[in-house]
Amino acid sequence: MTLSENPTMMLVLILALMAAPLSALATGRLIRVLIARTILDAPNARSSHDLPTPRGGGLAVMAVALPLIALGWILAGPGGWGPWMVLAGACALLVLSFLDDLRNLGAGARFLVQILCVALGLAALPEGTAVLGMGGWISPWVGLPIAFLGWVWFVNLFNFMDGIDGITGVETLSLGLGIGLVTVVGGLDPSWVVPAPILAGAALGFLYWNWHPAKVFLGDSGSIPLGYLLGALLIVLAARGYVVAALILPAYYLADATITLVRRALGGEKVWQAHRKHFYQRATRGGWSHARVSLWIAGTNLPLLGLALWSTSGAVVGPLLGTVAVLAVSLGGLAWIGKTAPP
Repeated sequence: MTLSENPTMMLVLILALMAAPLSALATGRLIRVLIARTILDAPNARSSHDLPTPRGGGLAVMAVALPLIALGWILAGPGGWGPWMVLAGACALLVLSFLDDLRNLGAGARFLVQILCVALGLAALPEGTAVLGMGGWISPWVGLPIAFLGWVWFVNLFNFMDGIDGITGVETLSLGLGIGLVTVVGGLDPSWVVPAPILAGAALGFLYWNWHPAKVFLGDSGSIPLGYLLGALLIVLAARGYVVAALILPAYYLADATITLVRRALGGEKVWQAHRKHFYQRATRGGWSHARVSLWIAGTNLPLLGLALWSTSGAVVGPLLGTVAVLAVSLGGLAWIGKTAPP
């Protein structure tokens, strides 16, 4: 079925096109408020910016995306209570994360709420926990803890990776478009993935203000609920049988965040503390601009999208080997650029 023959995806495309200008407009208005209230991110030794910059721009992004997602689910959603539980989890994380942007809440409280929202989201998945057999790949009893831990990790890594101008906007745009395309090419029911193109559109509008040099930062109020919603959509893809595609689409973020965390843990560092050791951060410290690194990641995501689409044909080994090769070139290139960076 082509896009023009799919009324649900046509509706979502319209909502996504609405999201981009609305997000840009809302972010511009919010910047004035953040500056007036001096809600600024001051640079420090671990920062990748040099001037105080408004933070909390995610509030505008989600204020646009969440109502449009709700509208899309009302008009073309799967029905039932499931989507609204996922949306409620995203709203809860948005509120908590914006408070964290304002007051720096404790990590324990934030992590507890994330766990509760992920548990709520898993209970709300289509067809219940049986889908956690990942399309018949594994037992649901194995899939459930994997999905739970993977989703919690994805929420946090999406936050960890938001360290330079444009990077999370680029990743959200890539994932939103990728999930939508896999859904169309794979012939899946599009009702559950309504948020994907809408989030892509909202990210595109935000990039107008967040591109280097950024006039506003996303903050936890953007990265945390975005990670939560995108994580939910990737799990739905996996649950419908497209496990390989669900792993390939976010592969750059997964690899950079996980490898960096493991290296820091093995080095005896306090992994919960801010740092500048991600591959993309090493490249900016080595002399590349934020814009150039973000474009490099966009360039990495393009072949990953192609490999994810290839996997919808049933291929497994080829797409996975291709993903390893793409990541080796991308991460290796960033590491090479970062060799000249100060320690």
